[in-house]
Amino acid sequence: MKVLTLDSREAAGAAGAALVRDCVEAKPDAVLGFATGSSPLPLYDALAEFGLDFSRVRGFALDEYVGLPPGDPRSYAAVIDTEVVRRLGLRPGSVRVPDVAAADLDEAARDYERAIRAAGGVDLQILGIGHNGHLAFNEPGAALDSRTRVEQLAERTRRANARFFDSPDQVPTRCLTQGIGTILDARELLLIAHGADKADIIARALQGPVSPDCPASALQLHPRVTVLLDRAAAAGLPTGFATGSAAGEGGQ
Repeated sequence: MKVLTLDSREAAGAAGAALVRDCVEAKPDAVLGFATGSSPLPLYDALAEFGLDFSRVRGFALDEYVGLPPGDPRSYAAVIDTEVVRRLGLRPGSVRVPDVAAADLDEAARDYERAIRAAGGVDLQILGIGHNGHLAFNEPGAALDSRTRVEQLAERTRRANARFFDSPDQVPTRCLTQGIGTILDARELLLIAHGADKADIIARALQGPVSPDCPASALQLHPRVTVLLDRAAAAGLPTGFATGSAAGEGGQ
């Protein structure tokens, strides 16, 4: 596990964008996993400046709310379209989002798994981390071998996401999310986090026991993980665990 501490969220985003650039330059038809939320936005900002050719890139979103009307700007499909597809120049429709309008959500989840496999798997998965340690919308208690499925959102997650809605009551209670097992199938993982409010959960995820109680601890099970933090998010890690000049080795 490579853990890097950068001076700012913008610097962490630029470092993450460089990893994505390297992946796409090495494999122009790469399959990327895209995260939403505030954590990856500096990465997408920096990536847009590279002017990279994304015309052959395909992608998969981590998750989507259940219950928002089609075209709702707060949906992750809308966010992916705005922040990723349009900004980076991907082909329309090249990033797939879980089909929450399906009559059978369980079948839609299985279909999402089939689509990822048919694409050859994800080459590089971009991730954020929730305050309770969730990856995608895998809340505490999620099995470490879980697959794409319907998930009930924890109240803490709904409160954290209420800033995107007019009132907390409008935040959906359910979602379709890739499972932890699905995420771990990606060939490479890139986690980006910033802010002092993420320091405790980052320390727990990277140093604590691997447990469903902290879904992000499953990162310790993957052979190729890069974690990019600003100094505030890295504050809970011991000196020397993360470095800003070379890849610090984490461990299980």
